[in-house]
Amino acid sequence: MLLSVVEQQSGVKDSAELRRQAGAWLRARRCELGLSQRELAKRVNMDYYTFVSQIEAGRGRVPADRLQDWAEALEMNSREFAIKLMQYYDPFTYALVFGKFE
Repeated sequence: MLLSVVEQQSGVKDSAELRRQAGAWLRARRCELGLSQRELAKRVNMDYYTFVSQIEAGRGRVPADRLQDWAEALEMNSREFAIKLMQYYDPFTYALVFGKFE
């Protein structure tokens, strides 16, 4: 079924808001650990800490192939980390697999 333009635009806004929420969650976790953006970037082997800033602002997302690195850097279980981000980055799949958004 094709989505109307209005539904597509609404989805884009919802996606942007969910990315901002994910970024806020990531920022809170980083701050709990007392890490700067620069320190987190080093832990995930990134050259630029500004990428961390973009993700925390909701203008990007943690790349799927780097979830393990980020989980380790944020001292979290990788499965729990991936599931938490799925709530924000792919809420439809999350709902199909796990039920409602928590």
